[in-house]
Amino acid sequence: MSGDNLANLIYLCLLIAAVGGFLMVEFRQRFGKTLRALLAWGMIFIGLMAGYGLWLDIRRDILPDQFAGQDGSVEIPRAQDGHYYIRLTINGQDVLFMADTGASSLVLSPDDARNIGINPDDLAYLGQAQTANGMVQTASVTLSQVDLGPFTNQNFVASVNKSPMDGSLLGMDYLGQFRIEIANDKMILRR
Repeated sequence: MSGDNLANLIYLCLLIAAVGGFLMVEFRQRFGKTLRALLAWGMIFIGLMAGYGLWLDIRRDILPDQFAGQDGSVEIPRAQDGHYYIRLTINGQDVLFMADTGASSLVLSPDDARNIGINPDDLAYLGQAQTANGMVQTASVTLSQVDLGPFTNQNFVASVNKSPMDGSLLGMDYLGQFRIEIANDKMILRR
């Protein structure tokens, strides 16, 4: 332990002893009542911290991540990180994609490919794609059914990336089927 850490620890112990001693002398007649009040305020404080810390998870569970409108549109809210995440149903399984207008095609991560029943180890990685991280190998696959709200595509050609990815990308070959409007922190897709 360095000298600064030791000095900080000694200072903290002296501060706790001084404050604790003051509280014991001041409230010795009604110590039980004071202790209950301090515990109640401590629990309130911990509850507020937990609620704040879990707010994003709670918000995702309560608020929809996308909404199919009455007019045949799909509205996607902007995420905290500034991106738009779109949930597609592929062969009956939900897959979360980041909308990427800089990507040419729908690109599945190896994990997402596995989740929808495609074994990445069995694919022939004959294609290449230039990414922000350099050149990557890709394999072409055909997805029998891709659903987004009221919209369905049959036999949609996509790619599987050979290298691990944080998530799948939804490129312009899919997004290009829609009229895209971005306003008020929402992406609205219409055909």
